[in-house]
Order: sequence, then structure tokens, then C-alpha cells
Amino acid sequence: MSEIGPGLARQVETYMRGLQGGRADVPFSTAELEAIAREKLSPEALAYIAGGAGREQTMAANLESLERRHIVPRMARDCASRDLSVTLFGKRLPTPFLTCPIGVLSMAHAEADLAVARAASATGVPMIISNQASYPMEQIADCGDGPKWFQLYWGRSDALVASLVKRAEASGCEAIVITLDTTILGWRCRDLDLGHLPFLRGQGIAQYTSDPVFRSMLSEPPEKNPMAAAVMFTQIYSDPSLNWEKLKTIRSHTSLPVLVKGIQHPDDAALAVQHGFDGIIVSNHGGRQVDGAIGSADALHACAERVGRRVPVLFDSGLRSGADAFKALALGADAVCIGRPWVWGLAAKGQAGVEAVLKNFIAELDLTLALSGCASVAEARRAKLS
Repeated sequence: MSEIGPGLARQVETYMRGLQGGRADVPFSTAELEAIAREKLSPEALAYIAGGAGREQTMAANLESLERRHIVPRMARDCASRDLSVTLFGKRLPTPFLTCPIGVLSMAHAEADLAVARAASATGVPMIISNQASYPMEQIADCGDGPKWFQLYWGRSDALVASLVKRAEASGCEAIVITLDTTILGWRCRDLDLGHLPFLRGQGIAQYTSDPVFRSMLSEPPEKNPMAAAVMFTQIYSDPSLNWEKLKTIRSHTSLPVLVKGIQHPDDAALAVQHGFDGIIVSNHGGRQVDGAIGSADALHACAERVGRRVPVLFDSGLRSGADAFKALALGADAVCIGRPWVWGLAAKGQAGVEAVLKNFIAELDLTLALSGCASVAEARRAKLS
């Protein structure tokens, strides 16, 4: 705990720079940062990163479900010091933030996942390495000494699933996150209009082309025939027949904590606990899979209540500020995952942009805690929303 805290420290740093005639290189407003990023991205990259499913009603619902809720601050509660730390799976983390796994980051910046790993490490924020990363997990894990988790898409090859998980564990990843909501690719009109699927162009499949099991499925090395590798990926990357019983078999591949991501229904939250998973992530993939679905924040409280503190509950989809993170904590999240905002930072300013976004989220959450009468994240989980 600190008397100053990251919020005031960030303000002092910025205003002192202003006294010397300087300004921040990265806008503090997520909307302004997004506008800058949009100017730098190709039409294909913008469609992939900014787009959602169908008419993008779920994307809008994610934002609205947080905007509709209002913090009810308490006064005179002695919040001179704030404790932003949380404990997940026996490890104390300085803040309740993680980075969402987001694929094909080479479309946003050449350093892609490597820049994100360095930025996350610099801010003490765990990075969830994407299954669809632009670099192999081993290379990403070597960037910075911050904690790393690995996101897994359970594909049609059980041998490949086992290989990816074992590689993640060998790379030092501290948890596995199985994404459940993408057993089939959603109806994404922006990508369809452009006829652009990055994976068919060999982008975002580095975990596969670097994997010995995947390479053994090919008649030629992916370096010699990248199109064949891309086509093979599209045939095996997901498995619509996936069920809870099959998911349980991951225990034969790893002793790491395993979370399931994409939970929206409280019954699924209960099933995750029933089948022995170590945590859930309440998420709808940032609105990229099912159009017209419930806003993720509207699902959070019921899922957290059903879990009943038996396993950690994480949250993503719709967070745009530290104040949004406070609301998610008050709705029952133990930790929150930031998605698109840091991608805008990556596109605009590379590693420095990602680092600035993460620092800003941490700073705003710290100030929101203090101004709402909460001296810790634990107290925020008991805060009142209207």
C-alpha cells in the first residue's frame, strides 16, 4: 500500500511534465486513442479489431450494461492508502488487471505480442497469451519477467491440444484459459464485406506453425507451403462437438490452474465448478460471436453468485476505463481483463501505447476506489451500485 498510490502518482507525473511544456504522448481518453489508432490501421485490420458479430448489438450491449450502472460513493472512510492487490491461484498480483488474449496483433503493430508482453511486464499485469498470436508462445514468454497465462482453443486434434498445453507449461505460463465461445467463428460482417480472414493469409497462426504436432500434419513445412498450413489450421482450430466431459481431459495434460472463458449463463458457471475447473471468465468475446446476446456485465452478478466464491471469477467485454473496472468488481469479479483499449494503444504507439493504457486503467481504478470510499479491491467487491 502507498500513501500516494498509482492514481496520484500518474497525475503528478503528467502535470509536472505539463509545467515543463510537455504533454502525454498517448491520450488518456480511450475514445481519442481509438481515433488515432483507426487512422493508422488498414481497413482489414480495423475491421478485424473493431468489428463484432452481426449488427454489433452485443458490442453495444457490453458498453451499455456498464454505463447503465452507477457508483454510489461513500464519504469519510479513510482511504488515504489503497490496496489494489489481489490473489489468484496463490499468487499475489499488484492490481486486479490482466490483458485479454487477442489474436493477430501483427495487424496492429509489427512487434505485436512481444510489445504487449513487455508492456504488461513493466506494469505488473499478467498477459494472457493468445492461441492466435503472431509469435510463438516461447518467444512471447521470454519478453519481460511478468506473469503469463495461455489461452487455448480446443481444436479437432487432441494431440495438438496436449502439445500446446505442454508447451505453455514449459514456457512458464502459470494458468491455462480455455475459450469456449468460439467453437465456430461468429458472423462478422465487416470481415465478410472485405473477404478477409487473416488466418487464411498465414497471420495469427504462429502457435500452430511452431508446433511439432501441427507440423507433422503437413506434407510440406509451413515455410515452404504457407497456404497449406493456413488451410490445415482452418480445418482443425475449433471443435463444435466440445463438451464438459471432454474438457475435463485437460487434467491429463497439465497441473496448472485451468479457467474456462466465455461464461454468460449461471448454469454454465455452476457446471464449470462441478467439473473441477479452477476459475471462470465471464465474457462474450467482446461481442464478436453472438449478435443480440446479453451484455457481459449483465451476466456477471448472477454467475458470480452461482459460483459463490468457490473459484475466482474474472470478467471481460466492454471495459473502457478504471471506473468500469470498479463496477465489474462491485458486480462480483475478482479480477478484470482489458481488451480493445490496449490494442488501440498498440496500434497508436506500440509498446509505449500499451503501457500507457494499462497504467491509466490502474491509476483511474486507484482514484475511483478512494473517491468511492473503498480502501481496497476487496472493499470494492462490496460496494453499492445503482
